[in-house]
Amino acid sequence: MASQGAFIVFAFLVVLQILSLPVSGYENYTEGTMELDRANGGWHSGAAATWNGRPHGDGSEGGACGYQKAVGQRPFSSMVAGGGPSLFRNGKGCGACYQVKCTGNSACSGHPVTVVIADSGPGGNKPAFFDMSGTAFGAMANPGMGDRLRNAGIVDVQYKRVTCKYGTNVVFKVDKGSNPYYLAVLIEYENGDGDLKDVHIMEQGNRLSAMQHSWGATWSINSKDGKPLRPPFSFALTSGSGHVLVAPRVIPSGWRPGSTYLSSVNYAV
Repeated sequence: MASQGAFIVFAFLVVLQILSLPVSGYENYTEGTMELDRANGGWHSGAAATWNGRPHGDGSEGGACGYQKAVGQRPFSSMVAGGGPSLFRNGKGCGACYQVKCTGNSACSGHPVTVVIADSGPGGNKPAFFDMSGTAFGAMANPGMGDRLRNAGIVDVQYKRVTCKYGTNVVFKVDKGSNPYYLAVLIEYENGDGDLKDVHIMEQGNRLSAMQHSWGATWSINSKDGKPLRPPFSFALTSGSGHVLVAPRVIPSGWRPGSTYLSSVNYAV
């Protein structure tokens, strides 16, 4: 119970520090959040989808979010898509979850499938575009018609943003190029919004600093005083819709580049 109480105090102090930061760091942010078109049950029309990779594969393992081979493993389980510019948002849309159902082909089942934005995709002249894995694209078809639907190449779809439920705590993967003066982390499996708009790191001594969005789902920070960064590292994550999650002491002293660290927390869903 003592450790739980200490965590609550720590999280409270971190949130207070974040709220005291300059307002310029929290611009109006509505695109891609959980705000939905309630008049149509949250569904948006006028979008399109295609697929890439192998017919029953996981799409691209070299995707612009940086998830690599994880896209073919649980909890992604190959149900991923590259998002056009309005969905990918220069990497800030990585990890967001959408339901997608196709409507423009007789092979379409009309039942939605849930995909995670794991890569960038083409834009075209559509307000939203999904470049799905072969597995996810085929899952929109009637039973036994997956290949027929994939042969169509591109289909019209409806889509809506949904809550992500990853079934694991948030994971932090340290980039292999990190060193005592520079830290870059790939952050995965955030429940709820699934995406992040801000990340802060707290070093030993309770020094809180904003991390820079590097690319995809990777955030980074450089030492600001010429001295090594001070582990252990805690993180404060701000989701796309502004919810803050504190992950204490995720990366320990003695951390190593290329290592993966599982936090003890995730957003409640």
